[in-house]
Amino acid sequence: MTAILHCGDEARGALWREIFARELPEVEFRCWPDLEEAGDIRFLVAWTLTPELIASLPRLEILFSIGAGVDQLDLGIVPPHVRVVRMIEPGITTTMAQYVVMAVLALHRDLPFYLAEQRAGRWTPRDVLLCSERSVGFLGLGELARASLTALAPLGFRLLGWSRGGGEIDGVECHAGAGGLDPFLAQCDILVCLLPLTDETRGILCRDLFDRLPRGAAIVNAARGGHLVQEDLRAALDEGQLSAAFLDVADPEPLPEGHPFHSHPAIFLTPHIAGVTRRETAVHSLIANLRHVLAGRQPEGEIDRRRGY
Repeated sequence: MTAILHCGDEARGALWREIFARELPEVEFRCWPDLEEAGDIRFLVAWTLTPELIASLPRLEILFSIGAGVDQLDLGIVPPHVRVVRMIEPGITTTMAQYVVMAVLALHRDLPFYLAEQRAGRWTPRDVLLCSERSVGFLGLGELARASLTALAPLGFRLLGWSRGGGEIDGVECHAGAGGLDPFLAQCDILVCLLPLTDETRGILCRDLFDRLPRGAAIVNAARGGHLVQEDLRAALDEGQLSAAFLDVADPEPLPEGHPFHSHPAIFLTPHIAGVTRRETAVHSLIANLRHVLAGRQPEGEIDRRRGY
């Protein structure tokens, strides 16, 4: 018998077990810590890992991430032959695109400024720009960024994108590599970070990058907290180089009580809810991917472990 082991939320595991029994009965769905006949477990779906968990699965072939990223997984404890697959499912892309549109429109229409003025008891109108008069740039051009760009396009923003490897997207001015970063940043009134977190991208949202944006630019970080140097953001905001920030992620999560981000008037902070793996839909993406694997085909979302994404 071929089995998959789920390690995580108990309610999600119970729901997925029912759906597997109905839609993919040839794969037994088990929930941690059910390790009976561990040699049958070829697949693991999890958010985080422990050495004990990995050591208990001698025939593990594929590790499926619960989320769209894999940086939360300690791949150093996973044997080299085990393939790693990130979650690709409509719930994540739809909720992420909606969050990005919300954040970009809030920054475009100066919502952080108006909330601060309201709390101070002031009535201070500002000039209103059209979306066509504002440039929105994306660091990272993966699936989540492309869905967000598609959602933003009808609003009329000037759209730009940067990635390490480059690419072409209709209606988006794309830049690539180290040589393309400066001309990209110089045009971004609102910068959205949707990069994978790797050794190369950790800390990319730092003072050096902020200084290359137009003065008064704003940022959205819906990727990972490790992309951001927190003290550099505070300094850039307090000195006026940046006007505001929408942050859905932090390092650590949650931020400790009393952290200055909680009360900073130019920071909107949300608790890692931008792109959400919906348990009602994600299971069907997982089942579809397992069908690919069982038929000898490549799973959708498999990462290059050398690059980390």
